[in-house]
Amino acid sequence: MALQFGILGSGSWATALAKILTDSGHTIRWWIRNEKTIETIQKRHHNPHYLPTAYFDVSLLQMETNIVSVVENCDVIVTCIPSAFLIQALEPLAKTIFTGKKIVSAIKGILPNNEHQLLNEFLAENFGVSQEQYFTLMGPCHSEEVAAEKLSYLTFSGQDTADTSDIAAYFSTHYLNTVVNNDIWGTQYAAVLKNIYAVGAGIAHGLEYGDNFLSVYIANAAREMEGFLRKMDAVRAAETKRPMCTPDYAASVYLGDLLVTCYSLYSRNRTFGNMIGKGYSVKVAQLEMNMVAEGYPASKGFFHINETVGANMPITDTIYKILWEGLSAHKGFKAIEKVLL
Repeated sequence: MALQFGILGSGSWATALAKILTDSGHTIRWWIRNEKTIETIQKRHHNPHYLPTAYFDVSLLQMETNIVSVVENCDVIVTCIPSAFLIQALEPLAKTIFTGKKIVSAIKGILPNNEHQLLNEFLAENFGVSQEQYFTLMGPCHSEEVAAEKLSYLTFSGQDTADTSDIAAYFSTHYLNTVVNNDIWGTQYAAVLKNIYAVGAGIAHGLEYGDNFLSVYIANAAREMEGFLRKMDAVRAAETKRPMCTPDYAASVYLGDLLVTCYSLYSRNRTFGNMIGKGYSVKVAQLEMNMVAEGYPASKGFFHINETVGANMPITDTIYKILWEGLSAHKGFKAIEKVLL
């Protein structure tokens, strides 16, 4: 029996995933907060706010403003709400609503609570979601290129390889290839970190550093990321009494996503950082953007997470200080220059 997918969120990434699933011929239920957006999609067959070139067969869409209805009537819930707004969006849901369902996280951020949690930690604590129910969907994949049907890759992670492969198969199209691994924690943290590093890449560009510097910066960011992920995996393995994942950190979901997010002009985090490097305040840069740059709030959450893990992360620490502690971008990158190898 075919699985019924539901998508939570209506931003660019949610729109891209809705396109992928419907292009594969699957019907979806789609939670969209704004009734006018639903009306426009039904009438014009595209999202008026994001990816306007992505057109839908609306006969495959059941769009609703009621999040409870979408979750209750789906087997697989794909979460695409920005991490800053997710907790509030889930407030109407009963604590047992995810029983027997699979949750696929397409979120690349840390939740804005005092525990600085990933989504799987929050769902386990507040909704009783087990690790077996939880999967992640990560890049490297820009929504704009999905809309243009340019060949892209998605990595799906889950505890059970067969279940993960079954879910991934629903997203396979002529322009989308899928990869499967079992590194649930690492792929999520890598997605968080690459956004932080992309903010830094944008800051460097705004400060008028060139490509030579940026290549060295990204190479060091990749090394710093790998150091954290290995140390974090050892901590999680000890806590859960499981073997370490030991994935290939040069794979697309780690290094590939870091590269595209740091280099691409589509990258909202790079764009945000570029404004900071040019002298915009954080508040003004946020107002200038129509989309959420996850790397900004993530830098604060990650700073506190690493206080427990204890990895050596001078690049991440400096970006946090620029964004949250008032360190000037110029002084911050002068400090980064001294630690690059």
